[in-house]
Amino acid sequence: MTAPHTQSSSITGSRGARAAMWVAPLCWIAVLLDGFDLVVLGAVIPSLLDYDAWGLSTGTITMISTFGLIGMTIGALVIGTLTDVIGRRRALLYAVAAFSILTLLCAIAPNPFIFGLLRFLAGVGLGGALPTALALVNEFSKKQGGGSASTMLMTGYHVGAVATAALALVVIEPFGWRAMFVVGALPAVVLIPLMLRYLPESPSYLLAHGKRAEAEEIAARYGVELEAAPTSEAGRAEAANPVRALFSSKFLRNSIAIWITSFMGLLLVYGLNTWLPTIMREAGYNLGASLTFLLILNAGAVVGLLIAGGVANKIGPRTAAIVWFAGAALFLALLSVKVSFGIYVMVFLAGCFVFSAQVLVYAFTSANHPPQIRATALGWSAGVGRVGAICGPILGGVLLGAGYAVPWGFYAFALVGLLGAVSISCTRVRI
Repeated sequence: MTAPHTQSSSITGSRGARAAMWVAPLCWIAVLLDGFDLVVLGAVIPSLLDYDAWGLSTGTITMISTFGLIGMTIGALVIGTLTDVIGRRRALLYAVAAFSILTLLCAIAPNPFIFGLLRFLAGVGLGGALPTALALVNEFSKKQGGGSASTMLMTGYHVGAVATAALALVVIEPFGWRAMFVVGALPAVVLIPLMLRYLPESPSYLLAHGKRAEAEEIAARYGVELEAAPTSEAGRAEAANPVRALFSSKFLRNSIAIWITSFMGLLLVYGLNTWLPTIMREAGYNLGASLTFLLILNAGAVVGLLIAGGVANKIGPRTAAIVWFAGAALFLALLSVKVSFGIYVMVFLAGCFVFSAQVLVYAFTSANHPPQIRATALGWSAGVGRVGAICGPILGGVLLGAGYAVPWGFYAFALVGLLGAVSISCTRVRI
């Protein structure tokens, strides 16, 4: 006969296993919204240009796009920092709710100014979702300090991008461009109630803020190992002012190296997503092939993320990031060689390395900062990286405008990948 306490332990463990299954999917859907935001403006640009009531120019749309990225930069810095102050769960709920409401309002924007303002504010809301979701998923991961949790989470980003592009094909023509922003807000109708019910607070955050009993109860229920709470005066000071901690002598070297690497990583992601089809056309490939390259590049991204996580678990996210940035540099340089067969393979491999490299930076950042400043470190990494996201399309546009996109565009992006490898190699492990 089974002992009562054994039955109770089994039931508790079963409930904990079921509860733990919610954390990664809920965070994955939140990151999927980031993928939606990456693609949605590009998907509606042709319709906006044809929208006579507004009379938009290409320059105005570029400005609106830049405002959205600036908003995401601010959101990553501010909300990422607040996450270490108010908690992961609350910060992610606020970020998703703000982004969804403001995206819905974009559908009824009366003029370009209000539309641009709403895109900026929606960017602020969404900017904080990524670092918060990364912190939560890593802290509930069985393999803390590895890379698989981060890379698996970021597949949501690319799935969101692909799904948005597919939805645009069936939504915009019959319903108009405004309908796309309604579609972007709809996930919140299901996501927010589920997060309110099933998303727990991070035990690492609770422990860092002196709530040991609550942290131990959640850790036991979800089957995660508690990280050590800050016991020294310095640790408590870090929890009280996480931004100052990033600039302290203990963390400054890693902070600068991570920021530079994130800048390079997101410059590649946004620069290539914006200009790769055009650059490939300049290289002599036809339009159909050029658009196929973009699809293959993002397909490689998903495969690369799945592979990179396993590799990072074995050799560490820092070493994996160095290898991945170096691989990105190699295959981007090889794209300058015009070949009729094999070019698709090289584009696929470039996608495998380019997109995963930046995610490995997030994995390293999460693993090498204590819980009391982890989300702040992730927020600043993503925030500075968003500046690179703004510069990537500018770099590609300048090279194309000057007539140097082929072959120097490939070499310029390859150099960015090489600089990313050098900067991440300047970090220290387990500071």
